[in-house]
Amino acid sequence: MIEDIFFPDPNLADDDGLVAVGGDLSTHRLLKAYEMGIFPWFDEQGPVLWWSPNPRLILIPSEIKISRSLKSIIKKRIFEVAFDRDFEAVIKNCADLRRSNRVGTWITKDMIDAYCKLHDEGYAHSVECWFEGQLVGGLYGVSLGRVFFGESMFCKQSNSSKIALVSLCERLIKWNFTMIDCQVVTRHLISMGAKTVSREDFLKLLNYTLRFKTIKGNWSE
Repeated sequence: MIEDIFFPDPNLADDDGLVAVGGDLSTHRLLKAYEMGIFPWFDEQGPVLWWSPNPRLILIPSEIKISRSLKSIIKKRIFEVAFDRDFEAVIKNCADLRRSNRVGTWITKDMIDAYCKLHDEGYAHSVECWFEGQLVGGLYGVSLGRVFFGESMFCKQSNSSKIALVSLCERLIKWNFTMIDCQVVTRHLISMGAKTVSREDFLKLLNYTLRFKTIKGNWSE
C-alpha cells in the first residue's frame, strides 16, 4: 500500500533537491512520491534518485503564453491533437529524442515500463500531435488531484510539442486544474508562461490540489 512506503520530508533536502536514493519504480512508490512533490530522475547506469528541487517550475494553465505565430498555426489545424491514443509511443519518442541528441536520458526501459503501467491504471497520460497519420510531437505526465506532473515532451515537426502543451492547458482549464508541475527550469517553458516558486510554496499548493478527486482513466475524447 502507498501508506507503507516511506520518503523523507522533501523540505529537509538542499536546493538541488535530492531526497532519497534507491527503491523501485512500483506504481505505489511512484504515486507516493508524486503526492509528496518528489519525482524520479537518474541515468541508466546509476540507482534510482528521487528529487524535490528548490525552486520549482510550475505553469498555471490559464497563464500559458501563446505567441502570434503559434496562434496562427493552431488556427490552421495542421495537426490532429489526441489524448491517450498511444502513450507508449510518446514516452519512447521522448527517450529516443534525448538519446539521438546525445544528452542522455533518465527514461530507461524500467521507467518506460513503470509509466506505461501508470497509464494502464489511469494515472499517466499523453497528449499527442499527429500529422498525416504519423506521431510528430507530444508530451506525457502523471495526474493526481488537480495537478498534472509533466515529465517530458518531444518534437519531430516544428511547434508540435508547443501545440500539445496548449491543448493540455485548455483541457486542464476546463477541469479546474491548479497547475502543471514542470519540475526544473527551462527557457522554453519560461517563454510559454511557466514560473518558479519556492519548494515550500509548491508543496503547500500541491497539498491543496490533492484534496480533489483524481480524474483517472483514458482521457481520449
